[in-house]
Amino acid sequence: MIAGLEEITSGDLYLDGRHANDLIPRDRDVAMVFQNGALYPHRTVRRNLSFPLEIAKADPALVRERVVELSRALHIDETLDRRPGTLSGGQRQRVAMGRAIVRQPSLFLMDEPLSNLDAGMRTELRMEISSLVRALGVTTIYVTHDQVEALTLADRIAIMNRGVLQDVGTPGQIYNDPATAFVASFLSSQQLNLLSATVRTPQNQYIMLDFGLHQITMPWTDPRAYAVSQHTGSQIIVGIRPDGLTPIGEGVDGPFFSGRVRTLEYHGHEWLAYLEVGIPAVPAPEPPHRQNVHANGDGNGTAGGGKIRSMMRRLMATGDERPDQEIAVGSGHHRRADLVVRLGARPAWRAGEHGRVAVDLSRLMLFTVEGNRIDPPRR
Repeated sequence: MIAGLEEITSGDLYLDGRHANDLIPRDRDVAMVFQNGALYPHRTVRRNLSFPLEIAKADPALVRERVVELSRALHIDETLDRRPGTLSGGQRQRVAMGRAIVRQPSLFLMDEPLSNLDAGMRTELRMEISSLVRALGVTTIYVTHDQVEALTLADRIAIMNRGVLQDVGTPGQIYNDPATAFVASFLSSQQLNLLSATVRTPQNQYIMLDFGLHQITMPWTDPRAYAVSQHTGSQIIVGIRPDGLTPIGEGVDGPFFSGRVRTLEYHGHEWLAYLEVGIPAVPAPEPPHRQNVHANGDGNGTAGGGKIRSMMRRLMATGDERPDQEIAVGSGHHRRADLVVRLGARPAWRAGEHGRVAVDLSRLMLFTVEGNRIDPPRR
């Protein structure tokens, strides 16, 4: 729709402040890079790169200068006289990006340009894309399923699931203060611990998160206490990342979970432990059908609230499609949780041992059973 290849059914698109819904594609000054680098097989790399400038009838001397300069920046200057069929996948994708960049458009649209490359090549090209678009100062909308690409490349990230906008903000904002449980779980390098709990307020002295076999208390001085207390007697979803749990010994005060260490995983730079604690684990809730979503009554289809301007610099990360699920938190239909705990370079436990982990209350993320954040993100 931004490129003009699909009609916009509702909403408005602005390019550089200009209403662009009805602009024909050639008048939008956008360049696209696809998942599979679409190159002219009969043209050399040099002629593929120069093609957009030739069509624009640019000065031949300027074309030659810009092609050579860009090929050096993309490290493909030694391939200028070769045809695409003789290039590696990484080289072809560099040429495709170069052809988009060479005419210096006002907007780049990149559709998973690195997904077909191996891990090493993706890392290398990711750094090059980041440095190039920032050096050019050109707004770039980059679609990816890879959370690492999203977090490392983005100035702003928009996360979508089934066509429903879940959250939008800077990488730090949506990682540390996700608007939904889906966003929190999607942006976790290790599996996010999502647990079922019931909110209680015993004699109004404190907030208790009742996990069944375990309870964690929050003081009323906690800035989230009032928002959480509105769910007294109801079930909620509590999210905590593995680095929010710290192994401790017996007799240490403070909120904790305990259980049997089921297994350990070695990840080279660290160990992960899976701790059986007997608490129901829940999946990240799916959004309702997009036509029925009216978050906070604003009708804009966003779970995180707020109106989104069409042409902000952003990344779009789309979650995997899954069939509709009915979320029955704590109903017994979900498996028991294995808490994922980061142990560092030297494991504190062995498989089969009893373990205790301290819970960092400030790292808890609290969601309704529908997956919306209870304590509003701090933006």
